[in-house]
Amino acid sequence: MKNIAVIGAGTMGNGIAHTFAQFGYKVQLIDVSKENLQRGMDTINKNLDRMVAKEKISEAQKEETLSNITQQIDLPTGVKNVDLVVEAATENQELKLKIFKQLDGICSKDTILASNTSSISITQIASVVSNPERVIGMHFMNPVPVMKLVEIIRGYNTSDNITQRVMELSEKLNKVPVEVNDYPGFVANRILMPMINEAIETLYNRVAGVYEIDTVMKLGMAHPMGPLQLADFIGLDVCLSILEVMHDGFKNPKYAPCPLLVNMVRAGKFGVKSGEGFYDYSENKKAEKVSPQFSS
Repeated sequence: MKNIAVIGAGTMGNGIAHTFAQFGYKVQLIDVSKENLQRGMDTINKNLDRMVAKEKISEAQKEETLSNITQQIDLPTGVKNVDLVVEAATENQELKLKIFKQLDGICSKDTILASNTSSISITQIASVVSNPERVIGMHFMNPVPVMKLVEIIRGYNTSDNITQRVMELSEKLNKVPVEVNDYPGFVANRILMPMINEAIETLYNRVAGVYEIDTVMKLGMAHPMGPLQLADFIGLDVCLSILEVMHDGFKNPKYAPCPLLVNMVRAGKFGVKSGEGFYDYSENKKAEKVSPQFSS
């Protein structure tokens, strides 16, 4: 596999494109918006500059990585003659089903179809594809160029051959692939999201403040960042979406999103990307200042 298509130029999509391109793969980065594509490429450029400054790559390697990425707004053109498609669109089941139905009609039958979904059923996604054995989950972690883990999710019909090929491909990206089965939240988010939700419940019930909750988890549990800061980093809208998928999939009240999380998302407080969540990011993207609504 040398030719890769990545659908979606957002945070995850541009990170996935960056990583494949850095390891010598030819990447078609696809998005419906030229503005999104430009923002995605700007992010890749900045991240590569940071790697050059830290002497992790050379200037020549940076330029070679950028030359491996082609921007596309036309899906059929972008996925033509590729070996693998990685869908990294918004975490919305209806949208993903629509994309995979389109891919089934325009991709070669030998093309592997992967989704970077963090919670949506791979089996459900594969149900709209004529040969579902080629559909698999590749759940990269954010930031993709840095984080080692890739959850490889087998749908009910995913073949052994496809699974093995994707595991080997992940290793070529200097990642550590971990094979998991297709249940809501998989492994990472099935464990992580209830912890984040419980941290939000702890704040909601006034047991402690934002800073205090995060400090306990950082210093007491050796977490690199607290759960509320992590929720802001992931995106509170994404956290809510994952919890809703798990709550619907398991019918278990322990996965029910905290009312505070629901209200914050309704109010447009998504975390880092909106400028405010549990912390205030109006001055910088570091979680140094607690959001005014929680600082009194």
